[in-house]
Amino acid sequence: MPTETAVPTAHIEVWSDIACPWCYIGKRRFAEALDSFEDRDRIAVTWRSYQLSPDTQVGLRKPEVEALVEMKGMPADQIRQMFAQVAATATQVGLDSDFDTDIAANTFDAHRLVHLAGDKRDDVLEALFRAHFLEGEVVDDRDALVRIGASAGLDAESVRDDLAAGAGADAVRADLAAARELGVTGVPFFVANRAVAVSGAQPKDVFVALLERALADVDAETEA
Repeated sequence: MPTETAVPTAHIEVWSDIACPWCYIGKRRFAEALDSFEDRDRIAVTWRSYQLSPDTQVGLRKPEVEALVEMKGMPADQIRQMFAQVAATATQVGLDSDFDTDIAANTFDAHRLVHLAGDKRDDVLEALFRAHFLEGEVVDDRDALVRIGASAGLDAESVRDDLAAGAGADAVRADLAAARELGVTGVPFFVANRAVAVSGAQPKDVFVALLERALADVDAETEA
């Protein structure tokens, strides 16, 4: 009886940060492209960690607008105008963001939670984005992370124990190191087969083109 040959799979890695609204928008647009892609079953997606503000103090609990005023030295009205522009784009992908409720946070532990989620990583990442941008949760608070993980189907006590033990930290650091090696300076950042990259929350057709290119490259390599 002939043995079935495994169909080559393309690998898409996505570097993003929970505190980045464009990453949330990009995740939705990429999901639209992926859902409509005919060869969806030949695409493997891995979400990678990135920190736009790694020096943010854990437990700061300061409104995002206020934190950005201090960090960037920009007037609050200018930052609110920027947020309004992002919010207008977010509505196009079904997101009703409320930046007035956003709390500045160090996202390292939130990224750990994503790594601890196993096959629920996408669900946990979505829950973290929703918690930060829509629900005003403090995503560097351990109790908040336990609640968010549980809302996405993880066991609350296991999450609490793993976070307390430092689990997932090495995986986050590995993602951050890989981003440096690849020259990632902004997110979201989508990489196909560690060869072709797309930066930013691009329109759906750009992501479809990336998926097509990723599979074409894998098939060409297989046939060579």
